[in-house]
Amino acid sequence: MKAQRASSHPKNTLRNVIKKAKNPKWHGHNKSLLSDDHKQSLSLTSARYENQMGHSGKSSLKSQRIQYAKAVSGRTVSSPLTAAPRVKALAAHINGQTKSLSSSGDSDTEDSQGWRSYAQSVLQNGKQTIPDAEESLLSEHVGEEIEPFLTQFDHTNNRTLMVMRPGQLSTNQKIQGRLSVHWLLKSNSHWLLKSTTPSIIYYRQWELGKKEHWSTPHGNTSLTLCFRGKCLLTCLYGRVEVFGFTIEEGQQPYPLYSPASHCPLTITALADSSLSTKNRKEGRQEAKMVVRKYLSSVPRKHLLNEMDSDSCVVLLEALDNPLTRFLTSHSQLKELFGLSSKELRSDSAVDNSALSAVGLMALNSSGNQGLITSRSYRDALHRLVQVWGDDECDRCPIILVYGAKNSGKSTFVRHLINSLLNQTTSVEYLECDVGQTEFTPPGCLSLTAVTEPLLGPPFTHQQEPRHMVYYGQADCQSDLDRYLESLKSLWRHSSGDMPVIINTMGWVRGLGFQLLVDLVRFFSVTHVVQLSFGETSQCPALTPEFLRTAHGWQTHPPAQPALGQPENQEAPHSHVFLSIHSEFEGAGSSGEMRHQRSNELRDLALMGYFSQMQAPDSSLIRPLHCFTPYQVSLSAVAIGVTHCDVAPTHILYAANASLVGLCCLDEKVVGRGGPMLLSQTPICPCVGLGVLRGVDMIRGLYLLVTPVHPTLLSRVNCLLLGEISLPKALLTIQSGVEGDLPYITTDYSFELTGAGKLHIFKGLSRPSFVRSKTSSKV
Repeated sequence: MKAQRASSHPKNTLRNVIKKAKNPKWHGHNKSLLSDDHKQSLSLTSARYENQMGHSGKSSLKSQRIQYAKAVSGRTVSSPLTAAPRVKALAAHINGQTKSLSSSGDSDTEDSQGWRSYAQSVLQNGKQTIPDAEESLLSEHVGEEIEPFLTQFDHTNNRTLMVMRPGQLSTNQKIQGRLSVHWLLKSNSHWLLKSTTPSIIYYRQWELGKKEHWSTPHGNTSLTLCFRGKCLLTCLYGRVEVFGFTIEEGQQPYPLYSPASHCPLTITALADSSLSTKNRKEGRQEAKMVVRKYLSSVPRKHLLNEMDSDSCVVLLEALDNPLTRFLTSHSQLKELFGLSSKELRSDSAVDNSALSAVGLMALNSSGNQGLITSRSYRDALHRLVQVWGDDECDRCPIILVYGAKNSGKSTFVRHLINSLLNQTTSVEYLECDVGQTEFTPPGCLSLTAVTEPLLGPPFTHQQEPRHMVYYGQADCQSDLDRYLESLKSLWRHSSGDMPVIINTMGWVRGLGFQLLVDLVRFFSVTHVVQLSFGETSQCPALTPEFLRTAHGWQTHPPAQPALGQPENQEAPHSHVFLSIHSEFEGAGSSGEMRHQRSNELRDLALMGYFSQMQAPDSSLIRPLHCFTPYQVSLSAVAIGVTHCDVAPTHILYAANASLVGLCCLDEKVVGRGGPMLLSQTPICPCVGLGVLRGVDMIRGLYLLVTPVHPTLLSRVNCLLLGEISLPKALLTIQSGVEGDLPYITTDYSFELTGAGKLHIFKGLSRPSFVRSKTSSKV
């Protein structure tokens, strides 16, 4: 890529700008553009600047007017008479205040007219299109054109090599949004031209006697790739960050999942900390050696020309595993890893054949910017990560995150876990949300030791927890005591030597808030994080002061000792309360697009769980009825229903073709030839879920299909039938079946014992919800 030469007289231009700022003709009556402090500061800096530059000649305003005439080319600004009202209406923002840019009666002078033409050309630049802006304002100040990332597809090995450079901005990033020049600031020996965009403030930096480059006020600006799709990422050189987790060279490949059901992932290039110990030439040679190793001579040429010591090189490969094959084999999920409907409407995809070849679709900044975090979000995340590295902390942090539905709890928790895994090898996670679980199928409460980063939504990282209890419902309103006792039984298995993150439900009113009060007291929480949205809070803040008088469902003030502490011991010291205000688009409202509703996310989690049964080295997808089931005697396993009362004569009809929890009772189950029925729901360990494929009453056997390993199945002596049902796709799509599908019939009869109608969610909203949503927009 050929470099473009910068403007030939940046110093003269800047000196004239400062000089003009001191001219009394620039100020109107009581409408000075600069405050007294700024005037004095500019006078001192201008004198110091001119002393350094010497008498190198002065350019007139006439020459400036000619020089910047290109900035308004291609627009319908025909004459000063039509342009004057526009200039008068513009305003400059200085130190948070708005000052008018209109001039006084001296504006008719030649100098003032020339300066006004220049100001108009810059301030109206936001109306230009991207090509126009490149030819006008940025062509005057950009030293070289740098793309956000460079990619090259290797046809021999079916993989893509991508090169990213931190601390550099592409043209699209520089002119993104409305570029409005505000003012010139002085910082040591660097002149900074401040310009703003909707997402970030960039500063153009001129170094005296040095090459021009772009930088930000808070360090390096990292280039990012926001994308949809799935891939396997390996960092070959440098460092990149994905969702808070830093991936460095030499580490294992990591699978990335960015489906349309969740916020798109972003790959961010980071500065290499090891560059301080080696010079730029050595770093550039190392980066080029990596490219030569993974690419043949012909396609790598253009990458080598753009390589630098701070370049990040990543290897992207197509991701094909049992999970993705099983999900996309269903017709309604074929486009799960494609663009969302909103992104399709806004034409957000960027055409890049090298990325498309490995299953990725890059998104432009106007379509989707990835994860949008507020200032309070970033501050809370930084503070919590610092707690783990603080040597003065006397115990491991126990962090409880709560907030209303769709406030961003799960996203923040995943981001926090990834950030903590940069500093520790394991993080404990206590799941208290039975409806939207992270590592297990819905309806389960669990304690999980997280050792790998979470680079996708929950259905992409289903794993075996350390301990689990099957609650059997998507909410806990029917039995609050069993819910709390189940969590207590899990907490007793906590190790206490690693950070603990407690995820809670979105039920934050009434009895749900009382449960939160109990959880804070039971688990001796050190940090409480509240997520909220909108102008009003959805629930009270669980501050230490509020907790002293708050009543829970099982606890009441004064505070009782936490679990594991003796009765005579005083209550633990107060916790730290952090508040986060969510500012992402759609905060507080349920997902309206496909695969974003809560019931669909539960189905995806279950399908991700049962995808573990597929063969890892085969492209053949087998439906559940094609697997050889396990068989167990009716008298060796007890069976019960968690959410309702069922007549003993009908319980086997209800359990047939249903989802059941595979649990382990302490006592041995001994029957007399028939099924063993439980009179009440026990709180016992659960090793996983299965599908009761059939009941053979002649031989007295349960037929069970499950991904649980046989060694764990040998401990199972209890089957719990809950309210969580199988995804409809597993029943309605059964390949290889001739005739009627098992368990599905169109000849429906209400007289059949244990039969029920198959409910299909059509995505229709209640009229009251539509009216409230319409009124809120008005």
